[in-house]
Amino acid sequence: MKIYYYVHTGHRIGLDRFRRACTIIRALGDVDITLLCSDFRIANEARHFGVDKAVGIDVVRNIPHIANHGDKLIFDSEEANPIMLDDMRSFFSTFIRISDNKDDVKMPKELLISPYLSGDGICNAVVIDEKYFEKKDKTVELSYFFGDDDYEKDLEKNLSFIEDLNPSFQLGFYYFLDYEEMLRKRFKSCYEFEEYDEMIQNSKILISSSPQAILESLASGAKPIYVQREDYTRDFLDFFESLNIPVVKNYKKEDLIEIISSINNINYFKTQHTTEKIVQFIKESLNL
Repeated sequence: MKIYYYVHTGHRIGLDRFRRACTIIRALGDVDITLLCSDFRIANEARHFGVDKAVGIDVVRNIPHIANHGDKLIFDSEEANPIMLDDMRSFFSTFIRISDNKDDVKMPKELLISPYLSGDGICNAVVIDEKYFEKKDKTVELSYFFGDDDYEKDLEKNLSFIEDLNPSFQLGFYYFLDYEEMLRKRFKSCYEFEEYDEMIQNSKILISSSPQAILESLASGAKPIYVQREDYTRDFLDFFESLNIPVVKNYKKEDLIEIISSINNINYFKTQHTTEKIVQFIKESLNL
């Protein structure tokens, strides 16, 4: 009986789910888990994130072609329809689903990890690696991380939103090579993809469209500002509001400037250390 962890990744969805999957797998230590990614490129890079076993699969419905009936699955994706999810609950002996939807409902034969929900069979928590809670010197005043993906080049279309604020810029994983070079020339300093952790831990203020980066930045003691992309989930908006994290929509620069000018007066609420709670929940659920 094997344990699998499926995560939705790709050049149109980014790496938020991948980053938290790697966090969970690392935190589980010596538990033998195979990470399944819906993108072969990032599956090949998973070892650099502390994940030894990763496999790329082309579509979510092919999971049963790799796993066997009775295996166990942690599932982090919005791809599956209700019928497919019900089939997975029957196929796997343990099915743990990660959800960011505040209106979600835990179904029979599944377990749930959610920042919004609580109750029997639900772990109320968000996934943040413990390393981000380590306080480091904040040597960079302002950083900008649009996200790991920008297939439509929306960052370039909205450069006026951020460019003259002179932030340090975090490059993403799924950027085109010529696009990366253009961005390096437009920003005074750039973090490479491999310097992501350094960017999170060094920045006093992080402006980002990545929900995971925002949570990690808050954990590090910084003051993050979330930019809601049109093509990204809005599931985190209520959660960020509960943490008093300011949100900018539609690339309204006047809103961003106003937030930055008054940011020292914003009372951010702290995120909790939940890694141990999540690990205990998963291990109990998997009967480890």
